[in-house]
Amino acid sequence: MNAVPPVIRIVIAEDQAQVRRGAAHLLSLETDMEVVGQASNGLEAVELANVLRPDVILMDLHMPVKGGVAATREIIQLLPETQILVLTTLDDDETVFEAVRAGAHAYLLKDAAEQELLETIRALKRGESRLTPQIARKVMDQFRRLAVAPSEAAGELSSSGASANAKYAEALNDKEDRILQLIAEGLSNRQIAEAMFLAEGTIKNYVSRIMDKLHANTRIALALISRNQGRSK
Repeated sequence: MNAVPPVIRIVIAEDQAQVRRGAAHLLSLETDMEVVGQASNGLEAVELANVLRPDVILMDLHMPVKGGVAATREIIQLLPETQILVLTTLDDDETVFEAVRAGAHAYLLKDAAEQELLETIRALKRGESRLTPQIARKVMDQFRRLAVAPSEAAGELSSSGASANAKYAEALNDKEDRILQLIAEGLSNRQIAEAMFLAEGTIKNYVSRIMDKLHANTRIALALISRNQGRSK
């Protein structure tokens, strides 16, 4: 008899009530998902996250009182185990870039298919990261612009943990480079361990070492570096 998967507890942070209710209704139809709270602004999102400690938060970026980027940054600091799924639009380059720097775990376009949203939520629960190709291109454009900006902007890029300078990537050995490719494909540590026939703890150590070498502080930052260096197909 197959074990019943644990229910994914979700908070929806969205200032448009109709959109929020629609998302809640969609998720309520899934047997492995439960919407435990709804927030109409970033401040409410932080407060609900602190009280409810959800598995996943669907985070709109443009909300009153406190924006989605600030809320994301605060929630990740308070609750590092909570996964943030940012919902955005293609014309929102700068704010998405800031959300990457804040450390969100996945990014979807607001017009993404329902099945893609559900699959992304389940992937986050498994410890994977997701970044759609359209958003990845937009964010990498921002990183490239910073890379050629004045020194103070370059310093800001370094602090974001996602420098695209090729000299960092050259410091990786073959095994680390392969792990970076798999991270860019969205695989979790467990999946990478299975693919490379190594212990999950060993992969975790490798990921930490890669982050140190590439000056990255999130898996999304690593994925972006990998895509920029042409390592992810």
